[in-house]
Amino acid sequence: MMAANWTAVRRRLAVRRTAYRPPRGGRQVGHGSIVTPLAATLVASVAVGVGVALAQAERSRRSAKRRLRRERRFASLPGEPLSEGLRRMALGQLDLAIELLGDEGGGGRALDREAIHETRKALKRLRALVRLLREELGEPQFRREHAILRDAARRLAGARDAEVMVDTLDALLRRHPRKLGHRRPLIELRKLLVAERAVAARQTLGDQTTREEVLRELSGLRERAQRWELPKRPGIAIVENDLRRVYRQGRARMRLLARGNGGAHASHEWRKRVKDLRYAAEILHLRSLAHRADELGEVLGEEHDLVVLAGLLPPPGGAPFKGKRGKRARRALLKRIERRRRQLRKRALRKGESLYGRRPKKFLRRVRSAHRRTSRF
Repeated sequence: MMAANWTAVRRRLAVRRTAYRPPRGGRQVGHGSIVTPLAATLVASVAVGVGVALAQAERSRRSAKRRLRRERRFASLPGEPLSEGLRRMALGQLDLAIELLGDEGGGGRALDREAIHETRKALKRLRALVRLLREELGEPQFRREHAILRDAARRLAGARDAEVMVDTLDALLRRHPRKLGHRRPLIELRKLLVAERAVAARQTLGDQTTREEVLRELSGLRERAQRWELPKRPGIAIVENDLRRVYRQGRARMRLLARGNGGAHASHEWRKRVKDLRYAAEILHLRSLAHRADELGEVLGEEHDLVVLAGLLPPPGGAPFKGKRGKRARRALLKRIERRRRQLRKRALRKGESLYGRRPKKFLRRVRSAHRRTSRF
């Protein structure tokens, strides 16, 4: 009986195969298509691949940005020989200036004021750096490179100088609102300066010919800077003599002013040497010295701007200083300019005594010691 039953079961399985048939309604409940999970897997794989690629691109971008920031850092790096650092800084500042002046956006568009300002700052750093290498480069090459940087800065100075004049007058009007702020001739003077600023901006920022000439000169200087043969010497020996010269010149100009000699020209020349000292301190990574020189330079710079503004004023009787009211306004403005200059001169001499109070020999000893400490880290 049991054998007959098992035989019937086997026959049924072999002939009808009902156990292997899908139900009439289609696939069995709980079974899904393999296409959907496969597509989802492919999409997820692609998404992961894209995410990995984007992450790698972002890491590469950040790494390139850090490398560029390091190459253009205007200071000696820890463990970096000063000769290599000086060449790196020169090339970095030249690249920055060339990049700013180059028409990155295409179409020959005019530069904006910020680009001009940053370019002039790069040129000032380069001039200070070249001054520190005067002895190593030799007098003919030094004069050539310094003249190129000086002329490039002058060609770009118009827009910036015109803007400074407006800012200087605004500062005086804010400082003396009752004595100067309400005078109609001075309000008209400001309008004239603003109009001159617009003209200077169009001439400087949109002058493609000037930009191309400056770019050509800077590109040639960069090629020569790559071939500079600067000897590897310990500490600051490679710049020591020129640093002493910069410090000694600044000290001499300060003493000239302290004696009441030289006037505005001597003050302006002192400011140049103070800026050279500031950039030299930045190169050697001497932050305290750079900060003090920067503060002194700002004071002398404000005085210089006042001198230039006074020199640009139209003569009595000329627009906008016509009539008695105009003449009185002009005298009042000149009086405040002179008073402010005296205040700034006293402040500059106080700061100068702190900065230039040591003899050049002792100053260099302190710089050597400070540089040894900062170059270790």
